[in-house]
Amino acid sequence: MWSEVFLGELNSGDKVAIVLLDTQGAFDSESTVKDCATVFALSTMISSVQIFNLSQDIQDLQYLQLFTEYGRLAFQRLQFLVRDWRYPYEAEYGALGGQKILQKRLQANDKHHPDMKSLRNHIKSCFTEIACFLMPHPGLQVATSPHFDGKLKDISDEFKQNLQILVPMLLAPENLVLKQINGQKVKARDLVQYFKSYINIYSDNELPEPKSMLAATAEANNLSAVADAKDLYMALMEDVCGGNKPYLNTSLMDAEHRRIKDKALLQFVSKQKMGGEEFSEKYKLQLEKNLDEAFVQFKSHNESKNIFKAARTPAVFLAMAVICYILSGVFGLVGIYAVANLLNMLMGFSFFILCLWAYIRYSGDYREFGVTLDEIATFIWENVRFLLISLLTSFLLIVFFVCWHRNYASRLQLTPNIEIY
Repeated sequence: MWSEVFLGELNSGDKVAIVLLDTQGAFDSESTVKDCATVFALSTMISSVQIFNLSQDIQDLQYLQLFTEYGRLAFQRLQFLVRDWRYPYEAEYGALGGQKILQKRLQANDKHHPDMKSLRNHIKSCFTEIACFLMPHPGLQVATSPHFDGKLKDISDEFKQNLQILVPMLLAPENLVLKQINGQKVKARDLVQYFKSYINIYSDNELPEPKSMLAATAEANNLSAVADAKDLYMALMEDVCGGNKPYLNTSLMDAEHRRIKDKALLQFVSKQKMGGEEFSEKYKLQLEKNLDEAFVQFKSHNESKNIFKAARTPAVFLAMAVICYILSGVFGLVGIYAVANLLNMLMGFSFFILCLWAYIRYSGDYREFGVTLDEIATFIWENVRFLLISLLTSFLLIVFFVCWHRNYASRLQLTPNIEIY
């Protein structure tokens, strides 16, 4: 793979990434049939345009038997490139001459064996487009010099002229062929998933059956649909409760999650996929699990924006200290000093915990202990707050009644000619 991904743009304005892949030579004296089949199958399945280099005329089609083995996967474009066309009188250089030769070589007639007829017809059905380009010889300097290092000045002018025709035919915006699988455009991210799926089935020593290749393609295709649906969910949830959005009510956030989740699942179901509904069901369940896990993260982030919940821990321990202080004064007033002293100790302990929590939040040390303090504060808030509120309300009512009674009694004592019974 060439180290640089070339970015381009179609006439429609769509952005495309052009990846150049080169493979080892096939059908030579050193490679086994399995090596050639593996390289050929992988390169064809991951490419939108497969350029098949030939140093001779397209005569023997036996090596193209590999096409028929994986033909059910519906490849896209096969481009034959005859690198040193030796018979210019039979057909001119370039695409027109190549198409003339290609039709002649792939045409089935009565003289061919039935197997060769079937082979030619099947090759045509495996690809959406088959083309051929005839290139002249690059020159004696290229072919015979041991010191040739790729310099353009050593290549014949006729070869370079045809090369300037061939390259735009493949890479010009109006001629680019986007990689598609099952009618769906493949993104660069999806291509990585296809790589992984294909490599898994090639991990054994045996050449995989076409059925295995089809299953791997279907798996990667469904995983791509899962990724697209999750991207939609993440984007919509970011608009609702992302990092720059204010705190969202919990019930409203749950409702938004259900709405957006249904929208993402609908996209997954409606997208054309390989393998059928039964095959895609497990990927749908995986998508639901991924969305629920993502929602937990969104929910946790949203809760951190609630200033009151963020201040829950210090508020709880401060309230405990205040309540202990008030109750200790009450019990000290009525002479129950043992309980008053115990409440004073609890008040001091609450202040100590409050200071310790502030230090943990400021320094970042003892984070696990800080989480424990938050959990304790949450437990107290959710389970004891109603009792504390009731006790505090009762105490305030008692204080109010006592103060009111004393004020009323003092006014009665200051009022003349009234007897108090």
